[in-house]
Amino acid sequence: MGPVVVLVLGLSCLLLFSIWRQNSGRKKLPPGPTPFPIIGNILQVDIKDFTKSLTKFSKVYGPVFTLYLGMKPTVVLYGYEAVKEALIDHGEEFSGRGQFPLIDKFTKGLGIVFSNGHTWREMRRFSLMTLRNLGVGKRSIEERVQEEARCLVEELKKTKGSPCDPTFILGCAPCNVICSIVFQNRFDYKDQDFLNLMKKLNENVEIMSSLWIQMPSGSVDIQVLSESLHFPKVGLPFRYFRFMLLLAKVKEEIDNVIGRHRSPCMQDRSQMPYTDAVLHEIQRYIDLLPLSLLHAVTRDVKFRDYIIPKGTTVLPSLTSILHDHKEFPNPEMFDPGHFLDKNGNFKKSDYFMPFSTGKRICAGEGLARMELFLFLTTILQHFNLKSLVDPQDLDITPVLNGLASLPPAYQLCFIPVQRRALLSGSSCAAICSSLL
Repeated sequence: MGPVVVLVLGLSCLLLFSIWRQNSGRKKLPPGPTPFPIIGNILQVDIKDFTKSLTKFSKVYGPVFTLYLGMKPTVVLYGYEAVKEALIDHGEEFSGRGQFPLIDKFTKGLGIVFSNGHTWREMRRFSLMTLRNLGVGKRSIEERVQEEARCLVEELKKTKGSPCDPTFILGCAPCNVICSIVFQNRFDYKDQDFLNLMKKLNENVEIMSSLWIQMPSGSVDIQVLSESLHFPKVGLPFRYFRFMLLLAKVKEEIDNVIGRHRSPCMQDRSQMPYTDAVLHEIQRYIDLLPLSLLHAVTRDVKFRDYIIPKGTTVLPSLTSILHDHKEFPNPEMFDPGHFLDKNGNFKKSDYFMPFSTGKRICAGEGLARMELFLFLTTILQHFNLKSLVDPQDLDITPVLNGLASLPPAYQLCFIPVQRRALLSGSSCAAICSSLL
């Protein structure tokens, strides 16, 4: 028997096995497009706009459907009700983490982000306890963020109002807060050890967001790594200061509530509904992690009218929640009014879950929100922001790069505020930064 015949027979057996495996596993799973052998539904998915494909499938198969990204099934949860029912109402059953074989080789199943079972429960309990002991959620942590905000202002003053790309310096700030918490000491932005740390972090992100990492063996996985080290997602929201179309009203609130002679504090937020709404709208609009991180069911679970076997990968679509047309009219538009009532008071929304939800919600959410508010208000307290292009020409459309939604390159002028200077509407273009 020649090698060609052996190869043909081998491929035929593999094809038949793939067809049998897919058909036998689809019986009780949610409906979905018919997969091709071996490659699954890859040819039916727009890789460049995966969320658009999910929207299309949800209109045909409903809010819970199955895709085969390779030979293995992935159950997609589309919309608030489906995600809430799975991650909150059935939180324990959906608390597993989907597998990333190439990443698992590095993590060895450890860490709060990618671990599972007993290891994950112990890691999360330890991490939350440690964060509390270090002061997260307390005044001591707020003081560290305030200190970093003041150092950030001093660094930005060195630009003397000249055009600059603040991505790197703004990226240093949240990392320095973490260093301050862990090491009880912050780094100077020019410190070589700190620069080496930032370089390694950036290299990690680039490697882990590459196409090859996204394609673990056994399936073609569109999921990407977006949580790094022991503080998942803490710095990521700061990438999108550039998307903020800040109106003079934010400046006005800062002047009226905080003034010029003291640092902003978290107690100020309740008196600044418009600023709070702007911060929420930034996170909603940019849709930082459109696909969240993959989940997996920890045991066979009956979900709605379906049976999802233990170990099945689950993909919650955060985009479908943050861009829900009923909850957020005109969701493709940047509008702080999405979080304001008719009287101008801040309005909470259950649909606001940029940090995901349930048992796998980001452990650093509280710290991230604190940094967002204090960094933003401190920067605007000390600077007028001037874009190099007309505000009407600013492109704030997020671009998915595999890791997260990223903005285009930009430059900005940080012009020190005079004692009673107010920010004009035209100069409130966008704060742009990348704090990872």
